[in-house]
Amino acid sequence: MPACNKIIKRHQKSEKTFRNLKMRAHLNADAMLSAIRKDFAKIPDHRARNASIPLDDALMSCFAMFSLKDASLLDFDKRRLDEPESLHGVFGVRVIPCDSQMRALLDEIAVEFLRRPFRTVFHQLQRGKMLPRMTCLNGHLILAVDGTRSYSSETIFSDQCLVKKKRNGVIEYHQQMLAGAFVHPDHKEVIPVCPEMIRMQDGATKNDCERNASKRFLTHLRREHPHLKIIIVEDGLSSNAPHIRELQSHDLRYILGAKPDDHTFLFDCVDEKDMQGQGKHFIVDDPKDQNKKHRFRFINDVPLNKASQDDLWVNFLEYQEIVYDEEGPRISKRFSWVTDMLITRENAWEMMRCGRSRWRIENETFNTLKNQGYNLEHNYGLGKKHLSSVFTTMMMLAFLVDQVQQMCCPLYQAARAKMGCKRLLWERIRNYFHRYIAPSMKVILHLIVNGAEKQMIPDAFT
Repeated sequence: MPACNKIIKRHQKSEKTFRNLKMRAHLNADAMLSAIRKDFAKIPDHRARNASIPLDDALMSCFAMFSLKDASLLDFDKRRLDEPESLHGVFGVRVIPCDSQMRALLDEIAVEFLRRPFRTVFHQLQRGKMLPRMTCLNGHLILAVDGTRSYSSETIFSDQCLVKKKRNGVIEYHQQMLAGAFVHPDHKEVIPVCPEMIRMQDGATKNDCERNASKRFLTHLRREHPHLKIIIVEDGLSSNAPHIRELQSHDLRYILGAKPDDHTFLFDCVDEKDMQGQGKHFIVDDPKDQNKKHRFRFINDVPLNKASQDDLWVNFLEYQEIVYDEEGPRISKRFSWVTDMLITRENAWEMMRCGRSRWRIENETFNTLKNQGYNLEHNYGLGKKHLSSVFTTMMMLAFLVDQVQQMCCPLYQAARAKMGCKRLLWERIRNYFHRYIAPSMKVILHLIVNGAEKQMIPDAFT
């Protein structure tokens, strides 16, 4: 197996292209991996001092597994045996645990200790002045929040699994997570924050739920980012008085979906005020399609529901996309939201786009994690305490590093463009881990961008 320094010498001509790609000092893979490893080293070790495998090595090995998109612990264990050199070089792992050792070590780690690397990477984005491009509505960051299932089975379960009895009497065991990601209507990249697991809590006799997880999620969010201007964007299930009061208690603005069937009182009030002439209406031509128009209706200061009409009033925005075809105009899309931000004719368009950007938590986050190599919903191990939560959180951390590279690293962007899709990029990275002894991820990406010399099989083997 040739060392990468020899390979790079053979490609001195392509090195010119490599050097011309200006790298961000703290927003490339190697810098983030180094920072994450330092954060792992600060986690207190629950074991005796003479433990043979350092805890940060076990954590970094787990992160490497999700960073390389290995489909199982057994796949990573095979890599440990067959090609450990690049794990030492790229991820800085000194002692690589086997699959059973990794499960035993990580099962004891509470997820709260894994929050620090998310903050570290986010602060590097702040330091690199990358957040202004993600802001909307007078400098606010849009945080899309939603829940998704991370594991389910009818036969395999642990004490942390939620229990659901189906209509046919079959018991289903599952775990979920409440995830949040900073999004922007104009950018595909998202910036995920540390997720909150929805699972049986210690000492609890009832299932955990998304509402309780949301309270924990918001508390962590505000503690870690006390001064950040944030607008929470969620679906219609969240536009209820208790949740809105929870958002207000954390000084968070909101744009929450609202549906007529779920908010009858609200829509009746809006229609009544509209008939009294208090509603504002206007239509905007589509800048790209002359056969499409955008209709807006908004009213400020309406009660959310009958029970809270004395103390909780919101602002209402309704949007319709109208398409003109051979059969005449028809409404192709319809959305409505409630918000605590004053709606005007000038900001209604931007507010609509922020509200609709909620789908990026579904498409750009959950869909990517489930269908583009990250293997969300795959059972890497349930454990007895925290193992499954640790695995899910590590997967999200690997996703964060990839998203930051996609946003900030020209070398990663070039490799991604050359491969055409993420799955092929992950496959090529794993291939170079197998073929070469790589000292850094920078070298791996360089080989992908500029190509590696193909070697003939010696005659002795033919």
